[in-house]
Parts: sequence; structure tokens; C-alpha cells
Amino acid sequence: MTDTAEVIDQYNAAFLERAPDKLVDLIAPDCVMEGTGPEPDGNRWTGYDECLAGWQGLASDPAIGFTVEHVDIDGDRAVIRWRITGTENYRGVNLMRVRDGKIVEALGYGKRP
Repeated sequence: MTDTAEVIDQYNAAFLERAPDKLVDLIAPDCVMEGTGPEPDGNRWTGYDECLAGWQGLASDPAIGFTVEHVDIDGDRAVIRWRITGTENYRGVNLMRVRDGKIVEALGYGKRP
């Protein structure tokens, strides 16, 4: 799987289907993820192990519901607009970059009440 759209579809499926194992083959060794919280700058995960653990924790959290509102793909980049419901309800976007079929960057920005 090297196509950006395929990688992003699999990434989204991991959250929508609560299937954290779908993330195992999607993350580059040098991946960087910046999350939407906590304030003011969000969390930062670096490397395969941190990104995998963080995303798997979110994907398997029964208190969180995910909805993908829209996805735009442009070459190696993707914008995912999403909504989270549960403990907190808010909307956000992830700015994603894929290289050689792996996610190398995921910058999350949220709009919280």
C-alpha cells in the first residue's frame, strides 16, 4: 500500500471500526504527530512506538466516537476533517503527510467549545 488515499482510508478505518491493529503497518519510523490537546500546544508524539501507542489508545477508547466528515488528498498530503463525540464533543482537522506508504506527519487542530 503506497497510495496516499489508501493509507488515509486505512488510518480512518482504524478509528471508525475501533480496529487499532490496522495502524501497525501505516506509521513511519520517523513519524511526528501533534495532537489537539492539552492546551496550549497539544501533545507531541515522535517515532513509530509513540505514534502507534497513542493512536491505538485513541482508536480503542470506548468513550470516544469518531466521524470522518471529509477527506482531501493532494499527492503525498491529506486533510481529514473529523468530529469526536463522547467525553468531549469537538471538531478538528488533521494535516497528514505520507511517504512510501507510511504516515510521516500528522498535525491535529481542534475546535473545542
